[in-house]
Amino acid sequence: MIESGRLAWFCQPGFRRRQRLASEAMAGSEQEKREAAVAAAALVTDGQLVGLGTGSTVAHLLPALAARSLAITCVATSPETEHAARGLGLDVVAFTGIERLDIAIDGADQVDLDGWLIKGGGGAHTREKVVAQAASRFVVIVSADKAVERIGPPVPLELLRFGLDATIAELGDVRLRAVHMSPDGGAIADYVGAFEEREALAERLDAAPGVIGHGIFRPALTADVLIGLGDGRVEHRVLR
Repeated sequence: MIESGRLAWFCQPGFRRRQRLASEAMAGSEQEKREAAVAAAALVTDGQLVGLGTGSTVAHLLPALAARSLAITCVATSPETEHAARGLGLDVVAFTGIERLDIAIDGADQVDLDGWLIKGGGGAHTREKVVAQAASRFVVIVSADKAVERIGPPVPLELLRFGLDATIAELGDVRLRAVHMSPDGGAIADYVGAFEEREALAERLDAAPGVIGHGIFRPALTADVLIGLGDGRVEHRVLR
């Protein structure tokens, strides 16, 4: 039950306006994700091996891809994506016995002007990086609010559960998430410390025992970035 004083606060015009603006912003973001996803689906061709990422933007990609009725084979970076893709009639196989993918498509939490990415809001960033590395063409799809001048914290981490407290103490500035484990059983956390040198932090995290994977993706991994602009237009950045 809401107390009378709090009820009056909730009913204030300013509060209702903020709620409406937040709702409109969310709807706009989803439209931008959908635009980018549809544009990415159009890049897939018949007969390709396709890597599917994880998250809210990929949720828009799957129906757009299924609607094209292509003869493609997919690998998924999470059980959630695999289940959703199969439900739409896409052919999803285990990522076993496959050395290369033709194309992989995924979202991102941040993408900066130099092509650096932050990924891992959904906790599948280690698998996502494996799939991106295996793809001849890695396509990133985002809403306009994900485009930043320079990537910054938080940086998602997947950590080995053995010696977890020691790993966190060594890294410093790490917060565990109150979420389930990664698809492969790792603990999910975020590095929240400020950083200037993207390469230096990526190297430090790569070298740290106990870090299974981190969410910094170097520009060399990415071929294309598609940014939905919310007015029917999609900005296409070609990185390689």
